[in-house]
Amino acid sequence: MLFKEYIKNINSTVGALDEKQITGFINLIYNAYKQDKTLFVIGNGGSAANASHFAQDLAKGTRRNLEQAKRIKALSLTDNIPFITALGNDNGYDTIFEQQLRTFAEPGDILICISGSGNSPNIIKAVEWANKNKIVTVGITGFDGGELMKLSNYSVHVPINNMYIAESIHSIIFHYVLTEVNKIFNEKEFD
Repeated sequence: MLFKEYIKNINSTVGALDEKQITGFINLIYNAYKQDKTLFVIGNGGSAANASHFAQDLAKGTRRNLEQAKRIKALSLTDNIPFITALGNDNGYDTIFEQQLRTFAEPGDILICISGSGNSPNIIKAVEWANKNKIVTVGITGFDGGELMKLSNYSVHVPINNMYIAESIHSIIFHYVLTEVNKIFNEKEFD
């Protein structure tokens, strides 16, 4: 595949995104901020890297200064390596996110799940637990959306059967979301 073809695939896929899904996602994040809720972000592999990056951007990239009192509370549950490896070794990898949610999540918090296939067992278990415990679930998917798109309260779907492009576009979406959240903060009162 030539680079120009790759970029053409990215551009056509970005053009096929449902802007209403992304706008809904932005509003969900802003409302979580207003209600002082926590955003938990999860994923595997490249999606784990996207989860870490997005959570960091939400927590730091929306802060105006070090003294700012109210902040977006965002954590990537992919970053607790000792816990993940201990649980994976002792109890199985399928529960690594669910178990962290059991410890930290409260009703009304938001679970943002990133999965190219939408079928990662540990993501699905976390969403099932979250849905039963009044945690708002968001599925960020590729391919056909898999089980994650079916189970999530909200969805942002990238309609392409290519993991590399799906993960790249997820990153584009996250940076766009941060840009828009910062615009909202600049337009509204923000302490």
